[in-house]
Amino acid sequence: MIRTHFHALTLALLTSASAMAMAANDGQARVSELLSSDPEYRQTWSGVVKKEERLPDWVINLSGTSEQMNAVTEDGDKYLVGPLCETQDTCLNKRLIVAFSLDKSHAYAMLVEVPAGLPADKSPTRHADYRFLGKPDEGMQGLLKEQLKKDPNWY
Repeated sequence: MIRTHFHALTLALLTSASAMAMAANDGQARVSELLSSDPEYRQTWSGVVKKEERLPDWVINLSGTSEQMNAVTEDGDKYLVGPLCETQDTCLNKRLIVAFSLDKSHAYAMLVEVPAGLPADKSPTRHADYRFLGKPDEGMQGLLKEQLKKDPNWY
């Protein structure tokens, strides 16, 4: 009898731990994990950055701090879109918004740089430099800008 209760308790604990692990990893992709997760992402991103000059390593390698990506639609096509920052501390000053087509054949990005030390009363929007990668059309540029506007610290 005690053994049966022990097995039931063990099963309950394992089920609970499994559910928590699934909640922590909900299947969402992060920009910083894409290149290591699939060679198709690597190949597509290499094509985007190979002809670009003076890109920081964190942009070339998509390494840094990132949040979960979201599926969005632009002109009938679906994309996985998300932000990437060099570090959490420099996110307001240096960030990349990345969009990959769901079939992994196209990638676009917007590198946003704001001067370091910008006073808090100055709008980062008005002082930012925007650099587009992957030759996005106007619709894609708008999508990337809209993703940036979702940040509550961006005004």
